[in-house]
This record gives sequence, structure tokens and C-alpha cells, in this order.
Amino acid sequence: MTFATTDLCDDHPQLLDDGRLAILPPGYKHYGRQVTFSGRVTTLKVFEDNALVRSTLEAPGNGNVLVIDGGASMRRALVGGQLALLAQDNGWAGIVVDGCVRDSDEINACEIGVRALGVHPQKSAKKGVGERNIRVAIGGVFVQPGDWLYADADGVLIAQQKLA
Repeated sequence: MTFATTDLCDDHPQLLDDGRLAILPPGYKHYGRQVTFSGRVTTLKVFEDNALVRSTLEAPGNGNVLVIDGGASMRRALVGGQLALLAQDNGWAGIVVDGCVRDSDEINACEIGVRALGVHPQKSAKKGVGERNIRVAIGGVFVQPGDWLYADADGVLIAQQKLA
């Protein structure tokens, strides 16, 4: 699928007006080889613990995008090079982290798209604390499992329906 987030916004002003299409705030940095990616959303809510991130990415991604509400923590990384490679190998289109990643050179070698607030060298805890497939808030934007995410160099969109 070829798209531009600018065109999607221009083509769907009514969805923007009524909230069925939302834009994540600027500030999410790009990692991975896929600058442009899209897919149906799977959600996680975790805080400085990535055990659920690993178990989710171990499952077939089927072209989906994992959206991780990490509480915008800048104190630990939730995704590193091993998890990005796992996501790539299991067919995930991308990952959006409301928090940090690490091993950025390794992530940048993977054929997926990743957005995150920044990088941090410290790994996360592995206690398995968190929730899967619930409504989350990323940068003030509500994201539901089954929504559609569209990301490119100009931004990240969350749509309640697949956009043509």
C-alpha cells in the first residue's frame, strides 16, 4: 500500500473533524528501515517492563503494528535490537513506543518501521506486568486494538477504519 499521511489528512477532513482520524503529536523519532508503514493495531500498556512486548512479538504479526503505551518513560528502553529482529521475522509491520528504544543501530538494520520518543541504554524489567489489547493513550491520542496506523516521514495517524 502506498500512501502519504498528508494526503490521508487532506482526503479525510471529516474524519479529522469528528475524531475518527487522529494525529500523534510530533516528537516520535524514526528507527528501522521502513520509514513508511501501516497496519491494524495491537496494543500493550506496560511501564519499564518489556516481557509482554517480547511475548507479543513472538506471535505472528500478520502485518500488524504494535502500539506500546510505555507511559512516556524516558528511564528505560522497551524495545531493542533483538525485539526488532523478532518483529521483522514474525511479520510485524512496525512498532510505536510511547517511551524509549535501545540498540538503535541494530533496529535501523531491520526491515520494519519503529517510532519512539528516544533512545536509552538501560534495559527494562522482565516481570510481565502490563495489559494487552486494551484502549491506550499515546501522546494524548486514544488508540484501540483494531484501529489502523499509518506512519511516514511526516507523521503518525490513527484511524478507526482502514483508509483507501
